[in-house]
Amino acid sequence: MPAFRDIDILKKAKYVGKEKGRTLCLKQRMKTIVKRDNRQEDYDGKKIIHAIQKAFIATKEDISQDKLEELLVEIADMLKGEDVVAVERVQDAVEQTLMKNGFYNVARNYILYREKRNEVRQARKHLLQVVATDEHDNEDNLNDVIKRIQKTFPKRDINRLTSRYEAMAKDLMSQKERLDLLTRAAAELTSKEEPEWEKIAGRLLCFQFMRELKETEKAMHVHSFYEKIVMMTEKELYGAYILENYTKEEIDQLEQALDHSRNDLFGYSGLDLLLSRYVIHTHDRKAIESPQEMYMGIAMHLAMNEPHDRLMWVKKFYDMMSLHKVTMATPTQSNARKPYHQLSSCFIDTVPDSLDGIYNAVSKFADVSKYGGGMGMYFGKVRARGGTIRGFEGASGGVIRWIRLVNDTAVAVDQLGMRQGAVAVYLDVWHKDLPEFLQLRTNNGDDRMKAHDVFPAVCYPDLFWKQARDDLEGNWYLLDPHEVLMKKGYALEDSYGEEWERKYHECISDPTISKRVVPIKDIVRLILKSAVETGTPFAFNRDTVNRMNPNKHKGMIYCSNLCTEIAQNMSEAEILSETVQLENGEEVIVTRSKPGDFVVCNLASLCLGHIDVNNRQEIEEITSTVVRALDNVIDLNFYPVADAKITNQHYRAIGLGVSGYHHMLAKNGIKWESEEHLAFVDRVFEDINYAAIKASASLAKERGSYPYFEGSEWEDGQYFTRRYYTSPRWQELKKAAHEGMRNAWILATAPTSSTSILIGTSAGLDPVMHRFFLEEKKGAILPRVAPELSIETYWYYKSAHSIDQRWSVKAAGIRQRHIDQSQSVNFWITNEYKMSQLLRLYIQAWEEGVKTVYYVRSRALDPEECESCSA
Repeated sequence: MPAFRDIDILKKAKYVGKEKGRTLCLKQRMKTIVKRDNRQEDYDGKKIIHAIQKAFIATKEDISQDKLEELLVEIADMLKGEDVVAVERVQDAVEQTLMKNGFYNVARNYILYREKRNEVRQARKHLLQVVATDEHDNEDNLNDVIKRIQKTFPKRDINRLTSRYEAMAKDLMSQKERLDLLTRAAAELTSKEEPEWEKIAGRLLCFQFMRELKETEKAMHVHSFYEKIVMMTEKELYGAYILENYTKEEIDQLEQALDHSRNDLFGYSGLDLLLSRYVIHTHDRKAIESPQEMYMGIAMHLAMNEPHDRLMWVKKFYDMMSLHKVTMATPTQSNARKPYHQLSSCFIDTVPDSLDGIYNAVSKFADVSKYGGGMGMYFGKVRARGGTIRGFEGASGGVIRWIRLVNDTAVAVDQLGMRQGAVAVYLDVWHKDLPEFLQLRTNNGDDRMKAHDVFPAVCYPDLFWKQARDDLEGNWYLLDPHEVLMKKGYALEDSYGEEWERKYHECISDPTISKRVVPIKDIVRLILKSAVETGTPFAFNRDTVNRMNPNKHKGMIYCSNLCTEIAQNMSEAEILSETVQLENGEEVIVTRSKPGDFVVCNLASLCLGHIDVNNRQEIEEITSTVVRALDNVIDLNFYPVADAKITNQHYRAIGLGVSGYHHMLAKNGIKWESEEHLAFVDRVFEDINYAAIKASASLAKERGSYPYFEGSEWEDGQYFTRRYYTSPRWQELKKAAHEGMRNAWILATAPTSSTSILIGTSAGLDPVMHRFFLEEKKGAILPRVAPELSIETYWYYKSAHSIDQRWSVKAAGIRQRHIDQSQSVNFWITNEYKMSQLLRLYIQAWEEGVKTVYYVRSRALDPEECESCSA
């Protein structure tokens, strides 16, 4: 049907139309329409046309544009002389005009439409009477909220919400209690057949929150965004740096950009999480920040140092977050704009083989944990149990005792009482203490050798998986790294690939080096038993990681972080000296130390379910914006450890990942277990990688390359050769990267557990656990629904534990080619899984080039998730 031309008879002095061969001139004064709630508005002819068009569409009849215009003229003629017209009178005129022109079926549908609208109004009126609100503010009353809900979700019957509410209501409830109950009623109506109730509950929760926020603002005499920032700064809830860098005029301008209608994008579970944990609360625990103000505050922080068009970048950062296209990491969303702005998710350190070095590493972990960061710690350099100390044989207690110290530190430094510290401890699969290490969290063995609050992870060379695949009956040799260093003059862990294999065989053949010989099948059995029982150890395929490292000219990568997606150069710090000096007549002890490469993870995620992944331009625009924001994080961050700041400045590494992977597949009608899945994600992740490299190369032209760029595989082009990027667009980008890159590493895909809940999408790269389930939390029911669950998407949401994991591993291998760091990849297994099947998954992952494996998620387990790495 042709679109009606933009003709509004109410805003013109005359309307000229043709009817039965004659020209009709109609002079029309402005009319006032009286709505059913007695509100008044200007008469709008386009609304009449829209209603008529809907009636014709419902009847499946066509109507010409000229005829629509004629009908509008007739209706206006019938109302001539009536300056104030009730809306019912206008609708009567529409009915009469349709009948007069012989459109009987259309008129019938229009009448039915009016009756349906009346039923909707009556349902809304009844609900408001039952809830008994005392609303008076027309801009923000429950009637308007319910009305918008009915318009957005026309298939959901509000009478069901009323009945549910009435069944749970009690006498003498306060207004807050009534609104709480109404929200709860909507949440509990959520089902896999009617998932929209979760969104409806979110809107009701938002309505209630905004009411309470306005009351708090009124009590605090806050009338604008600027006044609120001033107040929060005075109360040390906001960092003073915001007001130091933005004028009142700029903040007032940004307030105009706040779009509170975007609150409607939240579901109940996401908004509940955001309001309880992310928006700023006063010291007496009252929320003082709206969701949109939160996003704007984060955006202001991230754009603070932009030298040009700063407000434009604030708005772009605000848009990408508030439209749920991008989520920043949990620490960034929590801490940006606040006094202690620790914005990074995870840190990685190399633990030296010395008493001072070990305690220094533990102290750094405590500092990181204090400000909410997670940690990965590599213990592969620490001598084994029974090793020598200052020449005394058997004096070393091994790594387990030190890991227990880390475990106790994680429990003791509990992040302001919110949650205990989180740390993954990594050990090489050839380390002598490996068998005890693999039993750190299991239920058998000596409790004195347990560390239940750390997350063990094992670093595997290619040789281990080759032998596990081809010679499971053979022996595996465990060595003491300190002994190797003393007798061979090299650290075995400092090499990888063929060089490592050659040195490993040298050590095995050297009779002066002690060895712990264990059948490799026993090592495999310990690994798999722990994985099934505890979800760990995580797996780090060190040869694959280092082979694909674009910055191997500057070092080794020994391990990953807490969530296994980061892979960056590492080195141990060294304490050089301690001297006593006089300062102002006082003796002070000065410690000189050489910093190591202390890795920092600066994370964000593209929300694939909310982006048109078939549109390269959209991918490039959003990716360019978030890469810029992440690069800004490096300079704006508060670093709890000085080594971290130095390393971050040298490499300027970022970790752009994704969330909503399964959401994306379902929206595009793609089954997880299909070749179409593999081809689709190969293209999508290639496009994302292209966009990210392009963005970093562009930033390098503007801001300069990272200091260690020279000699990297970005510069010499090996990065592109290793990944078989040979098309014309990639060759052009290869030339741009040769000129400079702003960031040493760019892509890393984190789990995104909590941030995915916030925006109502699937977590990270994982399939959904269930299409729908209800979670009880603190006496409340939280509905969890697969994103955009509908008849169209239902069968594409196969649950995680029912998916053939071999397809997941294939997809991980395909994605890995396009990800310069790594991905948090989980294995989802059932209780029926055999050990041999699980082993084959690990071997397949190694063969496919997957760098790391995160949890083994048995159906019987619910492993703890790393929230600090949620991106």
